[in-house]
Amino acid sequence: MLKIEKLNQFYGESHTLWDIDLEVEKGECLCLMGRNGVGKTTLLKSLMGLIPVKDGSIKFNNTEILRKDASARASIGVGYVPQGREIFPQLTVEENLKIGLTIRGAKNKTVPDRIYELFPVLKEMLHRRGGDLSGGQQQQLAIGRALVLNPEILILDEPTEGIQPNVVHDIGSIIKRLNKEENLTVLLVEQKLPFARRLGDRFVILDRGRKVSEGKMTALSEEIVKEYLVV
Repeated sequence: MLKIEKLNQFYGESHTLWDIDLEVEKGECLCLMGRNGVGKTTLLKSLMGLIPVKDGSIKFNNTEILRKDASARASIGVGYVPQGREIFPQLTVEENLKIGLTIRGAKNKTVPDRIYELFPVLKEMLHRRGGDLSGGQQQQLAIGRALVLNPEILILDEPTEGIQPNVVHDIGSIIKRLNKEENLTVLLVEQKLPFARRLGDRFVILDRGRKVSEGKMTALSEEIVKEYLVV
């Protein structure tokens, strides 16, 4: 479904991503892992067209999207939940959700009931400003905003960051439901190893901008964890 080949990215003179190859198969959950600062968020932003790429290839459903802008990538079914959530704090929950409808050109401007089924708290707080929500509620809003697009792939950048454990568990259950029961493809950046093991089918590990390991999640050894994941 999603295939990245020989992707290189620079910040000024600094070479940040080195010949990255990565493939996400339809219906799977792939966990992108590594310590802070190794290039995980940079790779997702490159994938979404939010930062320029030097060269390489990004194909979605066999179509090259490397030179498409971010809105075009969203409109073809790539849902993105950025690190830090990036909701609009002055807009209401409903207004935040409706922004997603405009991106994919939906004729119906009503937020699907499915979003409120997944996240009942959003319906309860529909007219509250996004900035007034707790961190966990904002994360649910950010995921809901991405799902309004009815994406074919959901890309999440550290969805558990700064969230209390009970909400982390609930968000994990929702992602697992979307992936395993509804066959939504997921690309997940995650630092918490138990969360990644719970959800992931496969892993890819980055270190200093390079892919250094990959495989089935069940094959993620303690040696690899100690070398590339433990701070």
